[in-house]
Amino acid sequence: MTDSEHAAAIERLAQAWREADCVLIGAGSGLSTSAGYTYSGERFDRLFSDFKERYGITDMYSGGFYPFDTLEEYWAWWSRAIYCNRYAPMPKPVHRLLLGMLDGSVRARGGETAGSAKDYFVLTTNVDHCFQRAGFDKARLFYTQGDYGLWQCSLPCAQVTYDNEQAVRAMVEEQSDMRVPSELVPHCPRCGRPMMPNLRVDGSFVEDDGWHAAAKRYHNFLVRHEKSRILLLELGVGGNTPGIIKYPFWQLANANPQATYACLNLGEAAAPPQIHSRSICINADIGQTLTELARALRR
Repeated sequence: MTDSEHAAAIERLAQAWREADCVLIGAGSGLSTSAGYTYSGERFDRLFSDFKERYGITDMYSGGFYPFDTLEEYWAWWSRAIYCNRYAPMPKPVHRLLLGMLDGSVRARGGETAGSAKDYFVLTTNVDHCFQRAGFDKARLFYTQGDYGLWQCSLPCAQVTYDNEQAVRAMVEEQSDMRVPSELVPHCPRCGRPMMPNLRVDGSFVEDDGWHAAAKRYHNFLVRHEKSRILLLELGVGGNTPGIIKYPFWQLANANPQATYACLNLGEAAAPPQIHSRSICINADIGQTLTELARALRR
């Protein structure tokens, strides 16, 4: 994409944003990467050099599957990973910028708002809780794959999750030699089995009452806007789990002639030919693209 083509795509996206009755955001790992949550390279080496040296782990994703010999080692890894990606300060304000456009707080040059607030909903496979930490309304979020801030029974014995912030902070503070004290290893208060992060890695993933309530709110949003001028804004969704966001967004765009599909994804921006005329694909960094979109909305 040439510079002129990129600029034209930004203007098309700004126009689609202005004309939309609502915005449905589908967020994948590329959005978190743009916000600074890289799982390999310099950030991994800075935060996990000791695990890399001892265990040969080379990135945070694969480290989550490492067969540690003890629960003390397992929770030393996971408490640090959870803290760095869930409770430590957010590296970049990408999510806050997006919220500013959605709630109408982005200002035009003259000081007036650059647009009215949009009815919106967020569907995300990310587990870092960035949307809620950035100020998004919890009732407009559906975290389909779990949340670093929750854990569950490893069996599980019940469809229940537990907040983990206090325990995680204690494990990070008190771990030594890549182990946590045995008394800090969490166990299920119902059956006594070891806990595990509430992440969808297999059939043991717990979908608690909050998960089902969010799924219902997402369904209601789709029904309410079935024939609306909807902007389907896909941010950083790759080919890992396309059936959650990407394919449904394509189907929604195909079924609704008033819908616009926008795909922002560095290296993976594309749309099928059936909806090509109502698609905006921008192959660039998401944070930079949203910055340019906010600037276009200010004009």
